[in-house]
Amino acid sequence: MSFLDVMERTPVREIAAHSGRASAADVERALSKPAGARDLWDFAALLGPSASERIEDLAAASRRLTERRFGRTVHMYAPLYLSNDCLSTCSYCGFARTLPVARQTLPVERAGAEGRLLAEQGFRHLLLLTGEHQKLTGVDFLVEHVRALSQVVPQISLEVQVWSEEQYRALREAGCDGVVIYQETYDRGSYRRFHIAGKKRRYEWRIEGPERAARAGIRRIGIGALLGLHEPWREEAVAVAAHAQHLTKVAWRQELTVSVPRLRPSASGYSPEHPVTDRELVQLICALRLLLPDVGLVLSTREEAELRDRLVPLGITHTSAGSHTEPGGYGEPDAAGRQFEVADGRSVAEVVAAIRAMGYEAVWKDWDRTMSASAAPAPGGNGRPRSGVAPVSRA
Repeated sequence: MSFLDVMERTPVREIAAHSGRASAADVERALSKPAGARDLWDFAALLGPSASERIEDLAAASRRLTERRFGRTVHMYAPLYLSNDCLSTCSYCGFARTLPVARQTLPVERAGAEGRLLAEQGFRHLLLLTGEHQKLTGVDFLVEHVRALSQVVPQISLEVQVWSEEQYRALREAGCDGVVIYQETYDRGSYRRFHIAGKKRRYEWRIEGPERAARAGIRRIGIGALLGLHEPWREEAVAVAAHAQHLTKVAWRQELTVSVPRLRPSASGYSPEHPVTDRELVQLICALRLLLPDVGLVLSTREEAELRDRLVPLGITHTSAGSHTEPGGYGEPDAAGRQFEVADGRSVAEVVAAIRAMGYEAVWKDWDRTMSASAAPAPGGNGRPRSGVAPVSRA
């Protein structure tokens, strides 16, 4: 059963509406359940007004559970934009094809220089990003860049257009460790409205991307919804939570992360009518942690510095620092158009100092390819190296 099948059977709107009706008793029941025992209805109760009145209790429970499962650590990563060339038109994105922004696609030598600058700052995990341009930034382009940058840092993830299982396998063999795919919005109507032209209009192809990546042996899978696109936002929260629950079952050998990005100003000029508030974001992060005790939660420099610092103890396990959202931005800032404006402009050293001041450790590296299973072909196998990651179940 794929997640498309799960979505058809999950009453997302009904569950999300429960958050507005949930009583104080419902919230207490959800809070009192042990880790791993909560369901989507409990999750919805923790997102509603009654739970908002107990935000300190949610925060305390989330903090205890996070420290129990992850310790007092924060995994550091850096986004590295390889290109802002794009053939898709998404009404909220600063890379949209129709926008008159300066375009740039980095050759492998330039990308390597950017990677070395980030490595000098301490980063050992790079998230490579591009627009959606089949010709300029296709699989061959990505394989070349992944191979080169995997010689600079030990962990490489991709947040690019979605690919087939065979193509993800080629990227894994080149050195890709992780794949991040934001569905952007799980609501079909909103998805059609915001994705006007280009291959990104293929809702089904995108939503099943994480499962294809997992079957290809990608070790780290990331998902998320872009908060502010679809309203009410609690429907998006329920959908992404259901997606995460599904992936923990069918791709149980993979490491899973969930991102909670809010829309930021970009060249598109789009802004949500009812933005998710800081308090609602706190509530969402705590509810996600209580529902998904072993899933990493990611917070980027989209958020303001003060809020980011406050959220670290409440459930965040992965974060970026000193980020640029334009290609070549670390060596030559502002030479190309940005995908969105960064809100936390602190340097890497300043972010790390803030993490340490809270009593947490900034973790630069938590995996190495030598930790995978033997590269020798499995006995009786087809001659291919073992990936060290079990394929995702098709059941």
